[in-house]
Amino acid sequence: MEQGGVIGGLELRRAARDGSRRLKGRFPYGKRAVLSDGGRTGRPRKEMFAPKAFAYRVERPEEEIHLLIGHDYDRPLASRKAGTLFFNDSPEALTFEAVISTEMQEVSYVSDFFKAFAAGLILGISPGFRIPPERAVPNAEASEEEDPAEGMALIRTIFAALLFEMSLVTAPAYKEAAVEERTAGGLILPDGPAAGLQRTLARWRA
Repeated sequence: MEQGGVIGGLELRRAARDGSRRLKGRFPYGKRAVLSDGGRTGRPRKEMFAPKAFAYRVERPEEEIHLLIGHDYDRPLASRKAGTLFFNDSPEALTFEAVISTEMQEVSYVSDFFKAFAAGLILGISPGFRIPPERAVPNAEASEEEDPAEGMALIRTIFAALLFEMSLVTAPAYKEAAVEERTAGGLILPDGPAAGLQRTLARWRA
């Protein structure tokens, strides 16, 4: 399974009545990520998702999709079949909302996540996906040369991908991912110098 980051944001809200927390994330389409700068002798490699690239599984409610921590299925936060993860897809962006119950907040790894978020250490969103077989979708992806006026990168565009999970990560491939928390009283930002820190993954996913 491939993994990628997202230019967008993750918003955390705490419900006033039942104590649950609601995570809202946004994956905008058409944004490029630098996956590798090419090192000393190679070529830079970039990636982007075309509008509604994740539509196939997202538009089928019977298809299970999870929200995880760090692409780890042993650390789930929510899922569609559990009735705690919801998606809305548009040509501009894929958005999701997850409900983290009070019971889940008592689980050790969930508690650790919220502490890491508060410290500004887990700020990114990263999808886990697969490219469909060529026999099913002949043109699911394409590569092209970057405009010489912009650089010399090889750009991979993904037109169709099978989304299996979204993860909260420390180092998303896309540099503008961010996390913020909201309560009834307003916005709460992560603490410490790591707040807003973004990193680019130096890898190309075949």
